[in-house]
Amino acid sequence: MSARNETPHVINQTLGVPKCNGSWEESTENLTMDQVKQIAEKQADRLTGATLFARCREVMGTCVAMRVRVEGLEPKEALKQMKEGAFEAHFA
Repeated sequence: MSARNETPHVINQTLGVPKCNGSWEESTENLTMDQVKQIAEKQADRLTGATLFARCREVMGTCVAMRVRVEGLEPKEALKQMKEGAFEAHFA
């Protein structure tokens, strides 16, 4: 595990893996929305979003590149559902 403080390293630490898989077909890594929120709060000084909601979207964007699912969904689909209000309970 890396001790570096960039968002991808924090995601790896949260997942407990040294690195993530390189393809969606073989991807097994999954974050819950609560884990995404924890990462966004921990990285608040490194992210540009003004709100927790915006910072969570940034973390989920990093998950796209890392091939990490969010709530069992590919991050792009999770971001789409987030925009449509699917995860409002987490931000109330």
